[in-house]
Amino acid sequence: MVAKEMDFLMAEPKARRIIAYAAVNIVCVFILLLWCHSTNSMALTAYSYLAIFDLLRLLTALITLWVQKQGPSSVFSFGYERFEVLAVFSSTMLAQLGSFFIIKESVERMIQQPDVHEGRLLLGALVAFLVHIFMTYSVENKAFNHVVEASSSSWLQEHVADISEGFCKVVPGLSRLLLPRINPFALIAFAGATALFVTYVLIDMYNYQAADTWAAMCISVMTFGTMFPMAVYSGMILLQTTPTYVIGQLDKCLREASTLDGVLEFRNEHFWTLSFGKLAGSLHVRIRRDAQEQLVLAHVSSRLSNIVSDLTVQVFKDDWTRPTAYQIIHNSPFHSESSLSTIGVTPPVKLPLGSETSSMVPPGIQPFTPYKSGQYYTSTPMVPQGTSAAIYGSNPPSAFNKTDFATDSLTPIQTPQSGNMAGVIPGKNSVRLQQGYRTPDPKTGGLNSESVTLYAPGTQR
Repeated sequence: MVAKEMDFLMAEPKARRIIAYAAVNIVCVFILLLWCHSTNSMALTAYSYLAIFDLLRLLTALITLWVQKQGPSSVFSFGYERFEVLAVFSSTMLAQLGSFFIIKESVERMIQQPDVHEGRLLLGALVAFLVHIFMTYSVENKAFNHVVEASSSSWLQEHVADISEGFCKVVPGLSRLLLPRINPFALIAFAGATALFVTYVLIDMYNYQAADTWAAMCISVMTFGTMFPMAVYSGMILLQTTPTYVIGQLDKCLREASTLDGVLEFRNEHFWTLSFGKLAGSLHVRIRRDAQEQLVLAHVSSRLSNIVSDLTVQVFKDDWTRPTAYQIIHNSPFHSESSLSTIGVTPPVKLPLGSETSSMVPPGIQPFTPYKSGQYYTSTPMVPQGTSAAIYGSNPPSAFNKTDFATDSLTPIQTPQSGNMAGVIPGKNSVRLQQGYRTPDPKTGGLNSESVTLYAPGTQR
């Protein structure tokens, strides 16, 4: 399956170019890690982690190309676009975890500072800088480009923006380059390279070995501060939250749609960010009984389609909240557990059990009386230990399926003709159905009403 998808993806020239860049990036990361080991420089290691992050960004760009070729499926009804959101979130979180690892190692080095060999320090910084800048601007990464534009500014960007405003007042031509804010990936590349250059000068001229440790901590803090806003932005999308910048627009559109002829009210409104730049939502619309459903649906969809790209609208007539006869009887004070015990019980009946010998209901064991969907109560005070039940009924499967009960103390049986499963909780006067189907009455040939019969221990099951 994976090989088939890769072959399908490799047909794209962009995908082949991204894979080629990833191969170059892997070679550069391997060389940088060797130089980090030979120089014993923690600052160069922290800076080299940016090249590893570039590899994750290339993988995200590859996922974006794959997602664009996929459509909705039965498993992912909204498509696979959240995969690239998850890829961005994972990449930024891994970069922050790498920063924590560098800070932890730097704190240990403060206690006992090892010697740093500055021979390849500048060369490693130059290679890492060029690789990072090349991967940032040579590959079109729609996911990260959107996150950079939509997420809040990092503290490093804000400080640099304040400094840039002063420069732009003196040299106005720099405003196009420095304002409103610099690309965070390019900014961390310049800041890290500057820190490594200062480290090289301090070690070479003053033999100040601790400068490498302090530079590593500075690069790690800047990396964490750069990745944190992007991780928060993508994490909020994964949590299916409503973006704050569209709440006002949504309220305005809903108010306009509520004034349409026939619309009474909106219920269960829920809007969330499905992926980068794509909003999804659902709502219920209650309309008058004489209103045209298709017309109201078209008007509501047209009002919200400019903001919500994937919208689900369910229209209900005015009488959709009226209680049914079953609900009225069920909520009646006469319909309670105490009143059920006084209801007359039909005489014992003989249930066919396929090839097995039929059994009569033993004396003292009364049939159950329907109380709720999937739950029945008997008129006997307690259900004896080991009691089993035979059930057949006319309710649809949805009324019986997926009912919880204590499986450790349950005695299940199965009737061959209908496949219904039931169990009795010993020591309690209740039984819960696990499954139920529409079953023909063996006597009349019609659909039988709900009936549950208990059998004493040792009888046919």
